[in-house]
Amino acid sequence: MMAASLPMSYHGAITRTDCEDLLGKKNKDGAYLIRDSETIQGAMCLCVYKQRVVYTYRVLQSHTGHYMLLTSGAVQETFFKSLDDLIRHYKKKNQGLTMHLRHSVKRKTAMLIQVQKPREASGSQRMPEPEEDPEYENAPSSEYVEVLPEQR
Repeated sequence: MMAASLPMSYHGAITRTDCEDLLGKKNKDGAYLIRDSETIQGAMCLCVYKQRVVYTYRVLQSHTGHYMLLTSGAVQETFFKSLDDLIRHYKKKNQGLTMHLRHSVKRKTAMLIQVQKPREASGSQRMPEPEEDPEYENAPSSEYVEVLPEQR
């Protein structure tokens, strides 16, 4: 699978506050987006808006690359091949969320995401180098570096 398979409702490393602002602007029950977790490296959050409150659910990725949503209560753990599959599932009512997903809040720009865990290296625990160069944190295409020929 490629990085391009991330849904348009994925916003990357936006803060909780930015997320709440975006969902508040949409102001519709069932509005949702996915963002990177601010507390857990490699985890994501599914954020759902209901009656002016944003509910946050943690999305974890298994070592096999499948996604799972941590919901409260005795809902069985379900693994999904992609975030799109996960979203499709939680668009149905009564799946353990405070509100089923209804309105995707799409990001405005296309993103080239640096994949947290490359599928090929799932056996080895190589993580991307975090926080080494904060200037590049928000570079939209940090995975793709253009190499220019040497100037003579």
